[in-house]
Parts: sequence; C-alpha cells; structure tokens
Amino acid sequence: MDTNDKRIMDEEAIITASFQEILDIYLASQHRKKVELITRAYTFARQAHKGVRRHSGEPYIMHPLAVARIVCAEIGLGSTSICAALLHDVVEDTDYTVEDIRNLFGEKIALIVDGLTKISGGVFGMQASEQAENFKKLLLTMSEDIRVILIKIADRLHNMRTLEYMPVNKQYKIAGETLYIYAPISYRLGLSKIKTELENLSFRYEHPEEYARIEKKIEKTRQERDVLYNEFTSPICSSLDKMGYKFHIIGRVKSPYSIWNKMQKKHVAFEDIYDILAVRIIFTPRDGEDENNECFKIYNALTKIYDAHPDRLRDWVNKPRANGYRALHATFMSKRGEWIEVQIRSERMNEVAEQGIAAHWKYKDQGDNNNADKQLDSWLHTIKEILDDPQPNALDFLDTIKLNLYATEIFVFTPKGEIKTMPQNCTALDLAYSIHTFLGNHCIGAKVNHRLVPMNHILQSGDQVEILTSNSQHVDAGWLSFVTTAKARAKIQASLRRQQRILQREGEEKFNQFIAQEDLSNFSNNIERIWKLHNLKNREELMEAIGNGSIQLGNEEKNALLGNKRFKFPSLPFFGKNKIEEKEESASEQFDKIDRKTPLTLTDERLHSSYAIATCCHPIPGDDVLGYIDDDQHIIIHKRKCPVADTLKSSHGDRILAANWDTHKSLLFHVPIMVKGIDGIGILNEITTIIYQQLNIGIQKLTIESKDGIFEGTIWVNVHDADDVRTICNSLKKIKNIQTIARID
Repeated sequence: MDTNDKRIMDEEAIITASFQEILDIYLASQHRKKVELITRAYTFARQAHKGVRRHSGEPYIMHPLAVARIVCAEIGLGSTSICAALLHDVVEDTDYTVEDIRNLFGEKIALIVDGLTKISGGVFGMQASEQAENFKKLLLTMSEDIRVILIKIADRLHNMRTLEYMPVNKQYKIAGETLYIYAPISYRLGLSKIKTELENLSFRYEHPEEYARIEKKIEKTRQERDVLYNEFTSPICSSLDKMGYKFHIIGRVKSPYSIWNKMQKKHVAFEDIYDILAVRIIFTPRDGEDENNECFKIYNALTKIYDAHPDRLRDWVNKPRANGYRALHATFMSKRGEWIEVQIRSERMNEVAEQGIAAHWKYKDQGDNNNADKQLDSWLHTIKEILDDPQPNALDFLDTIKLNLYATEIFVFTPKGEIKTMPQNCTALDLAYSIHTFLGNHCIGAKVNHRLVPMNHILQSGDQVEILTSNSQHVDAGWLSFVTTAKARAKIQASLRRQQRILQREGEEKFNQFIAQEDLSNFSNNIERIWKLHNLKNREELMEAIGNGSIQLGNEEKNALLGNKRFKFPSLPFFGKNKIEEKEESASEQFDKIDRKTPLTLTDERLHSSYAIATCCHPIPGDDVLGYIDDDQHIIIHKRKCPVADTLKSSHGDRILAANWDTHKSLLFHVPIMVKGIDGIGILNEITTIIYQQLNIGIQKLTIESKDGIFEGTIWVNVHDADDVRTICNSLKKIKNIQTIARID
C-alpha cells in the first residue's frame, strides 16, 4: 500500500468516526431519534463534496461535520438542524439546488438551507449596498426561523477554530466581522459559551502578542487563585450540605478578551483587574420547591458566611434578561479582603445560560416562564421595523442594529403603571420612540417621577415616565448624539433622510437653473469636481448643501465645471503629505494593482510619503495595525482595535491589508498620556524631570488639574514608537503618589 492510499484510508476512518460521534451525542439527547434522516443527509453531503478540500488540506466534508457537531452538542438542536448543518454548503458549492434538497429532505430543511445559502460567504458582500442587503437577509431569516442564525453561528465558530490556515489579511477581516456581529448576536441569543469563544479567538488572531501575554499571566496567577477559590468555597459547601442541597460549584476565570477589554476601557494593568475569579453555584431544585425562591435561600445562607456588597445584587431570576438568561448574581467579601462574584443558578437556568434560546425551547412544554419568548419577539419586531426603512449606508445600518445586541435591561413604568423593558443608559427620547414613532418625532421632554426633565435624561430602573410632546417639534440631527436604542436611531435617521431628500430636490432645481443661466449644460457631467472642491463625499451631499444654502453657486463652481483650474483632491491625514492630485487611472484599475495578500511594510520613508495615518486612532510604530484601501485608493493605517477599523473589517473586508512595522526611530509622533494620582508638592516637577532629563523625551503639551487632593492630567509627548510610551509609563509608575498612568487612544 502506497502512502497516498494509506492517507485516504486514514481520512475515511476519521470522517466515519466524526459522523458516528455526532450520532452518539444525538442519541444521548432527548430529541426524537431520526437517525435515518441524519444518515441520508450525511451520505448526500459527503458525495456532493467528494474530492474537495479546505485551506487546511483536510477533506471538505469535515467542515459540515464539525458544524453539525456544534449544532448538536454545543447548541443542543435536533435532527432538522443537524441535517441542515450537514447540507449547508451543498447548494452554494455544488450543482445541487434548493429544489433538490426539498425533494430529498422536505420543506423545513430546504428553507433553512436556502436561508443559509442567501447569507453565505460571510455576512457581507463586495459593495456597500450588498453588505446592507446581506445583513438584512440574515436578520430576516432570523425572524422567520431562528435556526438559520444558530447554524450560521456554528458555521462561523468552526471557521474561527480553523482560522490559522487563512492569509493574515483574511484573518483580520473574519476576526473583525466575528467580533463586530457574530459575538453580539450570540450573546443576544443566550449562547454565552460560544460568544466568549468567538471573542477570544478574534482577540487571539487580531492581537496575538497581547493574547499570549494575558494567557501567560492568567496561568502564572492560577495557583494563587486556586487557594483563594478553595478557601472561599469550603464554608459554602458545608452550609449547602447542611441544607440538604444537591449542587456543584465551579470557578469561572474571566476570559483573556474580557480582561484585555477591561484593561483598555479602564486604562489599568492586568494586576489591577480584581474580578478575574468568579464562583458559580449550580443546584438541583428540591421536590415541591420554587427554584426562584431557592436561589434566594442559598443567597441568604451565604450572607451568614460573608458580607454581601449592598449595591451588587442582580436579580435575573424574577426579571430575566432579554436573551432568557436567569440567575442571581451577588458579590461577597472574602476573608482575604477581595470581592468575589457568586452566580446562583438551578440546573435548568444553567442549561439556558449555556445553550441560550435552544435550551429554552426544550423547557417550553414544561411550564417554563415565557418571558424570554416575549422579549425575543419584541426584539425581532424592532429589527423588522428597522428593516422597513431604507438604509442606504451599510455602516450606519450595522451600527444601528448593533446598538441593541449587547444592551443590559432596565425596567420603567408608564403613567398607567405598565412596565416597559429598556436598555440600560437609555433616554426619555428612546422610550418615546419605543412606544410610538409619533411620540418620538414630537417629543419635547418628559416627566420622570413627576419631575420635568429634558428628552436626553437618562432613565433609571423603576422610574415612572410620562412623555411630553408638541406638534411644532421636529426631528433634529443632534438627537443622534444621545439616543441609545436601535429603533430610536433608525426612526430619527429615516426622518432626517426625508428632510434631506426635500433639500436635495431643491438643490437639483437650483443647480439646473445655474447651468442654464451660465450655459454650462455641456459641462454638467463634471459635477464631481464641485463636490470634491467643497470636500463633500457625493452628489447627494452637494445637492443638499446647495438646497439648504450653505453652498452658493458662483464663479468658483463654474471654473470647476469648465476645468479652468487644476482640481485638487481634498486633504487627507497623511503624515508629512497634505494633498494628492487627481489620478489619471480609474479607481478600479488602481485597486487591482494593490496586492492585498502581501502584508504592507511600514518603513519611515513610506510613512512620510505613501500611507495615511488614521486620525481616529493615531497608530504609532509598535501598535498592532492594519491597512485599509479607501474609496480614493489611498491606504489608511489603523490600529487593529480601533472602533472605525472594527466597522471596516466587517463591512469592507476585501479592502483590509495586513501590515508590519519596520521603522528605525527617525520620525516623531505626538501621543497623549493620562496620569492620575494623589496631589502633593513637587509632583509636577518629578514628572517633567523624568520625561525631560532622564528619558530625554520632549513634551509637546501638558494639562493638569487638582481637586480634593487628587490630580489628573494629560501629557502630550513626542515619541518614536510604542516602546517609548511603555518606557515613559513604567518610569512614571515609580513615582510614589501616581496611581494610574496609561496612553490615551
């Protein structure tokens, strides 16, 4: 037997074993045993993908098998979903059609496969309109059959688990898209374990060094955490044993992504994250007992052992989150003087927490609380309302939807005592739009607990709210700066677009009159020169500006149309370069010349002349970065963690480029550093002495303010790279009274 034959036999054995594992997991579940149907789907998919291999080199059928296993074992779905998972790439990648699937496997499986095929290849296509449309398809199929998005999440999870075989620029695109869309949707559907894994895998590929550093620190502190865990849980176990509970306790370590995210947001070091360890108590309800009440009985038992934090009791038992999550969260002071969060769940609550909506379905027929169903239906109804309005800009559409994916709920009351569930940090205007679009469009303020407040007032749980309106009120673009819900933002944008269309029509009339008066009809196709002259993005923006009077058509615009003056592109944020003359080549020709598979090498010379430094995140040598090809074929350098880059990875993934630094400390970058601590005589002198004299680094600007014995300031320093910033921060940390120091992004 030659090597090739042996390899084929080994692969056949692996494929067969993988399918048998799925059957074993399925047969051990409570689902109806439709083994014959699943076997037919497997045989069909295996034949359809015969001879095809993935980027990893393994037979393609291993991917549908892996997705089916996730669907069965990790999400807990049944035979229909397992079959759809096995068949999910057949229609897209082979000559078989949805009609073939319908004839062989029935209507339900065909509909799910059709839904998956429509949103295949990732959420997004090549063009902005296609990106918005494909994401709409995903949301629409979610509302028609939630299993479509659940299988799509399983598909994405396996792709993330095998992402190492993709080119680096594709890794950034897929990881960014995952973090931006799939992780939040997983959270919204209650798939907490999958959401955490998606976040960690995205973090691992976007910031490999940071990921490895945090993993190493977690492992280094493991022994200390184990001692703390054993000391903390030992008296709890004894107490619950005396109460006669069947239970098990597990320690939950905060994920690397969550730790890193908190470090970024709070500007703190790993050592300053104090909630890395949490404890989860999972109990078996006793016969005849209400499991909700039992959660509080266990909580009361814990308060006799440890002091509870008065402001950190979270009752998700009686008021579940919108994704169906139920548990009682409390925080206790350990004997070592550290706060530790404890999550108290029944077995049923834990299963719903791990498997989300799929597990909730399982308990529907057992009299389970249907609040999660109502919350999900409400959310899907909001999504449908947003989809009803045209969304010309894909990025605005994505941001609008994403607003509600990670929202934590509060509960407010109408004047008649009706309870309304709203996202945390929502405003009175958000509530107005949640009740009715008319209320939102004409809102002038509200009465909260019988006190008059403005429309941007942030609501608190338990508030009673009366919305105040006026027919003379009109929607204002400034409202977008403080609303927090997807529905409010979508309705405001829809109203503004209606206003913009009116102004654009008026602008078109004024422009047509202008070219008629000046006899410029032969040059009207050169209108692009006018909007670029005024640093606008497109014809629509130009017509709106003409319509509202902010642009008065005159000699400058006439010369632009005639081409009497050489036209310049608007200035870009290039390091050392302000303007680029119009290229003769078409944009598509330039785009094709860029090798998107080869990482950019960012040298001192190229930074000075060829690439733009993004003004949204101000990357410097040493930061994890990527390149983005904009509409004018300029390459913009962003930090990989930049929020703008996150959106671009999701919406324009084909324009993302891998990038590496190769600089030699010849260029200076201006970087702000935040410093905070206890005020004292000479503290400012100590700071400037270290930066100027010891480190020989220039200070561009310094602002500092002291109040009640605490000072806080920002220092703008001239540095060559991220190593210089770390040196400054490490040196300033040695000053006795400094408590916090971090670079500001």
